[in-house]
Amino acid sequence: MPENLKVRDYMLMRPVCFTAKQPIAEVVHSLLEHKQLGAPVIDEQKHVIGWISEQDCLKSLLEATYHCETVSLVEDLMRSDVLSVGPDTSILELAQSMLMQKPKMYPVIEQGKLLGLITREEVLAGIDKHLHSCYKQVS
Repeated sequence: MPENLKVRDYMLMRPVCFTAKQPIAEVVHSLLEHKQLGAPVIDEQKHVIGWISEQDCLKSLLEATYHCETVSLVEDLMRSDVLSVGPDTSILELAQSMLMQKPKMYPVIEQGKLLGLITREEVLAGIDKHLHSCYKQVS
């Protein structure tokens, strides 16, 4: 049943995440290495305090290159208004949100703490798996 499609069953359990004091150069290296478009910024208690994306990093690196300046820290560039989902959020609800030009990735938060990350790819995988089970039932 579609109501059984929950974020907790498809989220990435060990996403790349960063702290506010990390240099952007480290962030870029890690995002590229893990092929992740962005990542949550967390504090010592694993509370999500922000979000940093490849686009944020690109802007910073471009400015640093033109001005031969030191690259910024995460806290200088991160967005603090982070859209997140809970582990029991329906994959179908999340897919609907993603259709409305929302982010392609969401931190999964429970009781204020980061549990994982859900991306459009995992949402598609959840829906695809459900559809395949429907086809088998019809056959």
